[in-house]
Amino acid sequence: MGSLRESRISGIGQLLIVGFDGAEMTARLASLLTRLQPAGVILFVRNIKSAEQTWRLLRDCQKCVSTPLFTCVDLEGGQVDRFRDVLGPAPSAAEAFATGDRKLFRKHGQVIGENCRALGFNVDFAPALDLAFEASRAVMSSRAVSPNPRQTAAYGREFLAGLRAAKVLGCGKHFPGLGEGRLDSHHELPVIDKPLKKLWAEDLLPYRMLRRQLPFVMISHGAYPQVTHDKTPASLSKIWITGILRKRMGYRGLIVSDDLVMGGVLSAAPIGEAAVEFIRAGGDLCLICHRQDYIMQAYEQLVETVERDPTFARRVADSARRMLAFKKKWKKVLHHGKQPPAATIEKLSRKLWEFGEQVRLESLP
Repeated sequence: MGSLRESRISGIGQLLIVGFDGAEMTARLASLLTRLQPAGVILFVRNIKSAEQTWRLLRDCQKCVSTPLFTCVDLEGGQVDRFRDVLGPAPSAAEAFATGDRKLFRKHGQVIGENCRALGFNVDFAPALDLAFEASRAVMSSRAVSPNPRQTAAYGREFLAGLRAAKVLGCGKHFPGLGEGRLDSHHELPVIDKPLKKLWAEDLLPYRMLRRQLPFVMISHGAYPQVTHDKTPASLSKIWITGILRKRMGYRGLIVSDDLVMGGVLSAAPIGEAAVEFIRAGGDLCLICHRQDYIMQAYEQLVETVERDPTFARRVADSARRMLAFKKKWKKVLHHGKQPPAATIEKLSRKLWEFGEQVRLESLP
């Protein structure tokens, strides 16, 4: 009976990307990773103290997990820059876009990608494809590049190509779009009262245009009541994830939630229920960036639901198969490369500074 149970729950960790505290491997962290066998890990400023330390930490995480890890970071440049204190500040998306030079859009992705790669990361949760509408200006600031969806897609296409040239996988976010959101989903649930026809023509257009270039799409915790007829966050909505993103738009990559510890989703469901509902809605990867107790609650509720719900078990198996096929396809990218020498890190830091100066000069009126 024990082996049957293990076969039913094996692979559930592959539905999780987890964050943790600390800058070094500990017995507690090693135990968590060994038990869960997650799909990936995500690091933040709290984990990143130097280039050498970060590379070593990610290597030690991989040693605990038998399949290749997604080693993830949020690095857009500007206000979302986890390497600022290690390599120096990167220009924001809006600053790069202001140059009007598509070669610099691509270089933005490549410079950021090379820095990610050197520190041991293979996934960057960027670019943001939210439209720069007035409603979200206070929240999105320089993370959004234009209210024009075609211009946003043009920047996103080049940024993704730059990441790919550096052997880093990118992610479009925050589907279906937070451009009309007045609240920060880290703390509250943004309610975007916009009909699907208008969303399709505006906010969804970058995803439609880039669906074959996006390895990952991240689902937001915004609510869209004219589409779902309630205030369910998109991250828990089968209408959005399966109905629109998978079926109507034909997206075939991996679907990851925004952090399930954010207020925008926890206001709708506790962490375990949120993880189950995201997967049930058609998602592949639950992102849980904080608190080991939340990670374990989500994992245990996923296991419990698989054991009692055959339909959910099939849904989990579908995502697990997609994950393994994806990891096989990108095996070379997911390989944890050699630690770069100090001279390489210094060179990357100088290249980043030079790129920042180039962007600043070319964006001047």
